[in-house]
Amino acid sequence: MSLKNLIIGKHKIEIPIVQGGMGVGISWDQLAGSVSKEGGLGVISTVGTGYYDNEKYIQKSINNRPYETINFNSKESLKCIFKNARKLCGDKPLAANILYALNDYGSIVKDACEAGADIIITGAGLPTNMPEFTERYPDVALVPIVSSAKALKIICKRWMQRYDRVPDAVIVEGPLSGGHQGFTYQQCFDEEYKLENLISPILEEIKKWGDFPLIAAGGIWDKNDIDKFIALGCDAVQIGTRFIGTFECDASEKFKNVILNAKKEDIQLFKSPVGYPARGVRTELFNKIENKIAPKIKCISNCVSPCHRGIEAKAVGYCIADRLSDAFRGDVENGLFFTGSNGYRLDKLISVKELMDKLLNGEDH
Repeated sequence: MSLKNLIIGKHKIEIPIVQGGMGVGISWDQLAGSVSKEGGLGVISTVGTGYYDNEKYIQKSINNRPYETINFNSKESLKCIFKNARKLCGDKPLAANILYALNDYGSIVKDACEAGADIIITGAGLPTNMPEFTERYPDVALVPIVSSAKALKIICKRWMQRYDRVPDAVIVEGPLSGGHQGFTYQQCFDEEYKLENLISPILEEIKKWGDFPLIAAGGIWDKNDIDKFIALGCDAVQIGTRFIGTFECDASEKFKNVILNAKKEDIQLFKSPVGYPARGVRTELFNKIENKIAPKIKCISNCVSPCHRGIEAKAVGYCIADRLSDAFRGDVENGLFFTGSNGYRLDKLISVKELMDKLLNGEDH
């Protein structure tokens, strides 16, 4: 099946493959810049940018951790990440993934626009006020992530009422993705909520509001999956986990090895301080949590609003900011290693260029 260019707002992506935003530090300048260079859409994760380049650009840290939201999601670091990604991809489209659950979400959107993001992608909540923060940047395209037609309807209705606009594209993420899910634990295993069963209702909802692209995400692995979702009416796909298995992925070698060595049964859903189930690799951290010997929760970075300054972290037994950043740093004992349900299928590292070739032409190409 021949793939068409993906048009998001005023931006043309040659190959309709969006690299999923992965944080802390998994998709920064090297990965996102390389994906855009090869014709896909590279996506920079804005969460925890204070950890970039050994916390070089932050004002204050405590115990080697960025202090408060302003340092955890560092504006200066984000500028440098975009600047270095541009050295790889030039003026090709680059996106920023900004979780709606982040404290100071609006400021981070403005920071990303100022840093040079062409497209803002937002999930982890319903971003009903997303356009409010990009009024000074009319060329920046806005792409919410949803898990149902109902969620898309709410977003479109609010955006039309308040801002007289609709999304420039929408990503529907099924329950096989890595990290946080837009579903309850039970729904993640329910036939009704499989990605392929979410497509048709969302396409119908899009028709009510105009005509903008639908991007399928969650568990998409190879050319066969891409062809399947294009045939179902999607305009593009988003793929995260496979990009962890690239040389250019910004994660440490130790992080990559945790995923490369994971077995199918190691990849599980966990409770998260964000309030959604999250998927990752069961590591020593979870044994420590169960035995109540996990690292102490101090809430230094104040990362996400649903955590209520560490209250939810204490309820589930870990601080998500600290544990994700430990994974980024390669702390196998204490890190939280997110991956999609297919992470166990990664068996070696390849280049972004080779991966894009496999996704377009098949595994044996």
